[in-house]
Amino acid sequence: MKLIIEADGGSRGNPGPAAYGCLVKDAQTNEVLFEEGKTLGITTNNVAEYSGLVAALEAAHEIDPNAQIEVRMDSKLVVEQMSGNWKIKHVNMKGLVEKARKAFSQAQVKYVWVPREDNLAADTLLNIALDAELNQ
Repeated sequence: MKLIIEADGGSRGNPGPAAYGCLVKDAQTNEVLFEEGKTLGITTNNVAEYSGLVAALEAAHEIDPNAQIEVRMDSKLVVEQMSGNWKIKHVNMKGLVEKARKAFSQAQVKYVWVPREDNLAADTLLNIALDAELNQ
């Protein structure tokens, strides 16, 4: 099975109120098998981005631990760090990177940067969660 992950994270202020949105789709049918938008309290944009990735990888592992995964994100930082092209300097990021690497066998995962307009489903999920939290 091949799965596509779309993930995004954001904060209003940096740090500020933050959330992530993510979904897992069947690559052949485009059927959404999992989707989630979740608030994270006050944190940074980068933490929110990685949190969305971790949640999606964990969900994909539950769907099919043997799947081939294509992760699509508009965060150049996450894509390049997870691909091994950029160093991880910040201590908080190292822990999140390790969590992401442990969530799914990285030999089965390919990371692809996409423009923001191609990541709207995940962006919408995070904004719905954040708006709901902030408007309570």
